[in-house]
Amino acid sequence: MPSFLSSAEMLHSGPPRRGRPPDDGGGGTGSTVNLAFSTNAFKQVSLEESLRQIAGCGYAGVEIMADVPHAYPPHMDARRRRSVVDLLKALRLTVTNLNAFTLFAQGDTWHPSWIEPEAEARQRRIEHTLGAVGLARDLGAPGISLEPGGPVPEGMGRDEAMQRYRDGLACVLPAAAECGVNLLVEPEPDLLIERPEQFEELLDGFSHERLAMNFDVGHFYCVGVDPAEAVRRLADHIRHVHIEDIAPSREHKHLVPGHGAIDFAAVFAALRDIGYDGWVTVELYPYEAQAREVADEAFKYLAEWF
Repeated sequence: MPSFLSSAEMLHSGPPRRGRPPDDGGGGTGSTVNLAFSTNAFKQVSLEESLRQIAGCGYAGVEIMADVPHAYPPHMDARRRRSVVDLLKALRLTVTNLNAFTLFAQGDTWHPSWIEPEAEARQRRIEHTLGAVGLARDLGAPGISLEPGGPVPEGMGRDEAMQRYRDGLACVLPAAAECGVNLLVEPEPDLLIERPEQFEELLDGFSHERLAMNFDVGHFYCVGVDPAEAVRRLADHIRHVHIEDIAPSREHKHLVPGHGAIDFAAVFAALRDIGYDGWVTVELYPYEAQAREVADEAFKYLAEWF
């Protein structure tokens, strides 16, 4: 699990631990930082090059974008999947999550969504997610992060939208269970599910061992929720964490950690308190032109807490 340091420990711990476990040649476990970076900031380069650059920054883990231009499932034949697995091993990178939120290959960030008025559009989202489940299995990812329903269409009530989302997830959960892959709903501002109580509403009468949460720290901050309090409230459901900073205005614009108003010390303390044993992935997709620079800056800033 992440080894978050308290303020007192940081004063006496010496230089922060960096990167991944040392190669001691004897199979020892060493000491690792459970900090990852998402490839969706590296859309100007190939998946393979993004993996090399993320490893070069010192990250031990990587979240892979299950969409163009990186790992859109229909574009990932068996040969390329094996090649990516081999590269991950060579770089000593762990796949922390497969990001199946966006669908640029067929639409945009949110469309087609799980709750579109048209059944054909909803089916395309389901089929994409099924493809992502299979890709996650093949690449060794423990879960895939999902759009939280989508933008609620004009004229559609919340009850209908929530039921459409449950119906869509029900079509994917059997495959997820068979493949051993978690479906991780990621609450986001202005979508069907943006707050803790709305995620709990989704689960009301619809729980499944493979249905959980991708906890995005900045997203909760944007909607006026204290992220540390939300960590404690949702402790039983968190399987993966996204972090980024957000301006004091709470505008939904991902910033490099340290450039906004989020109290990361409080968030990491909450994660430590609940015994979180997953990965923390930095997500900075707006910085395509400076991806390597912001990945390096974020790693250096965040390393002090691990």
